[in-house]
Amino acid sequence: MDDPDVPRVLRPDGVFDHWILFNIPPKTVEIAEGGTVGTAGKNGTGGNRYTGPCPPPQYEPSEHRYFFRLYALDMNLSLKEGSMKGDVLKAMEGHVIGQAELIGKYKKVAQ
Repeated sequence: MDDPDVPRVLRPDGVFDHWILFNIPPKTVEIAEGGTVGTAGKNGTGGNRYTGPCPPPQYEPSEHRYFFRLYALDMNLSLKEGSMKGDVLKAMEGHVIGQAELIGKYKKVAQ
């Protein structure tokens, strides 16, 4: 899951990685709230976990898009926990047999 709407003053590439997860068992049909499966990669905070949506309120756009991308591979990746997204994408090259994408939007509401 990544957010491509991050202000470039905060992240030069404009993308924040919220969740990197790979080697999810093929029979997985859901991931319970607060749960995980497979192997976690390093997110934008440097942790090996999910980090929820949190657009910085002082920057526009105040509504951000969150891309969930799921890939079916013909093999498990020989990467360790904490691998970066770029390493995961590179290791996947030539092994993708299917893919799906879901885009969600989130905006903080002033209280």
